[in-house]
Amino acid sequence: MQTTVQHKKNWRDRYDGWYVAGLDSMHVMMPFLFGERTRNEAVMGEVFDLTEVDKYLQKKNAGNPDFKYTWFHFIVAAIAKCLLLRPKMNYFISGHRFYERKYIRISFVVKRQLDETAEELQANFLLDKEGQAPIEQVHDYVKAYVQKVRKEDKTVGISNALNVIKNLPRPLFRFLGWFLKRLEYHGLYPKGLAKDDPCYASVFVTNLGSIKLHADYHHLFDWGNNSFFIVINEKELTPIFKEDGSYEMHNTIKLGFTIDERIADGTYFAKSVRLIRHIFAHPELLDEPASTTIEDY
Repeated sequence: MQTTVQHKKNWRDRYDGWYVAGLDSMHVMMPFLFGERTRNEAVMGEVFDLTEVDKYLQKKNAGNPDFKYTWFHFIVAAIAKCLLLRPKMNYFISGHRFYERKYIRISFVVKRQLDETAEELQANFLLDKEGQAPIEQVHDYVKAYVQKVRKEDKTVGISNALNVIKNLPRPLFRFLGWFLKRLEYHGLYPKGLAKDDPCYASVFVTNLGSIKLHADYHHLFDWGNNSFFIVINEKELTPIFKEDGSYEMHNTIKLGFTIDERIADGTYFAKSVRLIRHIFAHPELLDEPASTTIEDY
């Protein structure tokens, strides 16, 4: 079964978000009373069993594709699927108003080469909500992006804009920052800058496990309107205990979630994490078209 949500037009809508009407009084007042995004961070650390994911990826790679499917592709696809089915996870607050983001975009860093001196570039995966399977969308995007940035010498994405303005005098640079924040407050931030800025993504993902760095937390930013940050840790063997006290060693991975707690309540967050856990246990769900619903979620 597939579903498409229809949104009523509202004069408060932005180019990147639908205005959320009908909120209770507490949520309406939250942006005015509780300060900026970074003062409203909720932090969670969840360990996910990779047993079924490893089997799934082994099947996906059985045909020896020229670009392997990885658990990073799987995680990004699972998060995208969660946001599609759990729309409050894609809310953001700007101009003291709540919005539902019109797109599902997941941002992450890609290094031009695996070297500490290599340039870091921002990748921005955009889910086609009515398109093919999420895992295929992520895999194809990452493959194309990696091949592009490693072949081309020129800088891509928002780095172009930053390279132009980085040498401005400090007073002018400070004014520019203030001016852009005011544009964002009123929903007028330039689309050309927002489309590549990870602070305008649904989720900002950092894969610290790939560089053997262990961390459970990354702060949000008061720049932009991103409400959700995920830290991916290193895969490791963990004892999984059974009811009788015995245990088995399974590959697991820990994800650190940092989210603006104002956008939804704890019950909604908890059910969203359970959905991600359900997808980890049934990875073949990511082979269905993106808009296919998952029962009970």
